[in-house]
Amino acid sequence: MLDLDFSGRISAVRATFSDIAAVLDLPKLEREIGELEEQAVAPGLWDDPEAAQRVTSGLSHRKSRVAKLRGVESRLDDLEVLIELAEEADDEASAEEARRELADLETLVGDLEVQTMLSGEYDERAAVITIRSGAGGDDATDFAEMLLRMYLRWAEQHDYPTKVLDTSYAEGAGIKSATFEVDAPYAFGTLSVEAGTHRLARISPFGSADKRQTSFAGVEVIPLLEEATEVEVPETDIRVDVYRSSGPGGQSVNTTDSAVRITHLPTGIVVSMQNEKSQIQNRAAAMRVLQTRLLLLQREEEAAKKKELAGSITASWGDQIRSYFLYGQQLVKDLRTGHESSQPDAVFDGDLDGFIAAGIRWRSLKKD
Repeated sequence: MLDLDFSGRISAVRATFSDIAAVLDLPKLEREIGELEEQAVAPGLWDDPEAAQRVTSGLSHRKSRVAKLRGVESRLDDLEVLIELAEEADDEASAEEARRELADLETLVGDLEVQTMLSGEYDERAAVITIRSGAGGDDATDFAEMLLRMYLRWAEQHDYPTKVLDTSYAEGAGIKSATFEVDAPYAFGTLSVEAGTHRLARISPFGSADKRQTSFAGVEVIPLLEEATEVEVPETDIRVDVYRSSGPGGQSVNTTDSAVRITHLPTGIVVSMQNEKSQIQNRAAAMRVLQTRLLLLQREEEAAKKKELAGSITASWGDQIRSYFLYGQQLVKDLRTGHESSQPDAVFDGDLDGFIAAGIRWRSLKKD
């Protein structure tokens, strides 16, 4: 006789899912989809490319969320039918399929539950992430490149579109810094818990003494704000430098001065872009990120906040949020939540969901 008494677990999943659907307000999402679909087919939509992008992006994000919720709902119904059929036929293969499906649904609903904790002012926005190497020489620049790949792999596994906006290569190994965008619903709220200093301890591949080397990299996460264009930046407040885009080892990958670096003189904020082919496109992208940062700074000052959303990141001892040990014990451990993994290779290959979920829960508890 098959042991398929999953009624308690299924009831728990359904109860959690009902709470999630209520918080996310499924009927409201579907109404908004209808409104955005009407706007998307309106004549002259693309006369204003920025407004058109907001409409199409908003429509895509809402459709994705509704599809995920409806998909869970359907899979729960199908699971109960599968269990019933497995019991009637006394079929172990179907029973095993039901066990796997229930475990998958428990994980999926758990992830959705974490998303309901993302209720910050900017949490639903796309994210712009900047990684900077810190103390540690070649190991630090190599570590920064490892983190860049880790986050891009994580986004790829979730089918989140990414766009590398700027990369500054080190003279030796790795990168000095990189900036990239993740365009997905709640990308900022999800990835903002990754902001801070990350520490790597390993036997350095760049030294001959086989000694343990500790290096650091800083991760900054800011929301990409559409309304950032409302921030006026006088030409007298910025310095614009243009240069040739370059790849590893300083090799030119562009024969024209298309890369752009904008320095905001009153605040010292610097934004560089070299991803686009033209100087005009790179300047527009750099201005959007600069305006976002200035808008955040302006709102934080008005609200008398003590700390910027991006955080104060020194990329050195004393303020690290996570440690990666690649010698001896082979461990990745988050110092805030205690969440850890004994498979650092998997983590560096994008297996971050456990760390991110633990971080969001930790942050939510801190607010309560």
